[in-house]
Amino acid sequence: MREFAAWWDQHGGGELRDIEPFHIAAYVETLQLRLSAPSIKVHLAAVKMLFDWLVVGQVVAVNPAAVVRGPKHSVRQGSTPVLSKEDTRTLLDSIDVSTPIGLRDRALIALMTYTFARVGVVIKMQAEDVYEKNRRLWVCLHEKGGKLHDMPAHHSLEEYLHVYLSQTGMQEGFLFRSAVARTGQLTDKPMSQSDVYRMIRRRVVAAGIEGGRSRKTGCHSFRATGITEYLRNDGKLETAQKMANHESSRTTGLYDRRDDQVSLDEVEQIRI
Repeated sequence: MREFAAWWDQHGGGELRDIEPFHIAAYVETLQLRLSAPSIKVHLAAVKMLFDWLVVGQVVAVNPAAVVRGPKHSVRQGSTPVLSKEDTRTLLDSIDVSTPIGLRDRALIALMTYTFARVGVVIKMQAEDVYEKNRRLWVCLHEKGGKLHDMPAHHSLEEYLHVYLSQTGMQEGFLFRSAVARTGQLTDKPMSQSDVYRMIRRRVVAAGIEGGRSRKTGCHSFRATGITEYLRNDGKLETAQKMANHESSRTTGLYDRRDDQVSLDEVEQIRI
């Protein structure tokens, strides 16, 4: 929005109510000179959301960006790197769980993998979001838009969470907490998304799996890995959509990388 405001000052100026749809369209055209289609769509969405807010607040009468269309962009598969089930197992088993940090990291990675949870949701979880129901452990995920999404814990995740909570004595506060540098002790503050990303990078490299060498594996990779493995084992796309809390099954399909393995198997048929 700062970029749009700077562009408006330079090319139009005046009040917000003076902005017309053709101004927004001209701004989108300038973005096409330096940004990809997905990035342009993000910029346009931000402008539309701002003017929606201004309309509700009666600052402007109409949203001039509502009729403006961004560049066409369609993808059938997401770009998020996916770890295989073997690499994911290697990663989890490689973590030293003799320390609170190791227990935390193993539980966090497992939670993202087995519940398809977004990292932004995971880092906001409280200890009380892990609870027992019908003799099984459940997790409550606070998703976008204030939605509460309850998921039963996979038996491996249940084990990791039980050990993590019992050995740290954690009963309240943030579930996944940052650590005091070099002390191995956890603070009362939550991990940030960048904290999680750096932790994953360290763990992946230390495990020596392929994702470490490519330097691409990140927080979202485990969401994609979980969805792919669920579908590979005859899971239903509609159920995966509910588990991932996606509005559309098309979004869930972007995380499905079963075809990657199919393609690899086919290539290996070229026996030279």
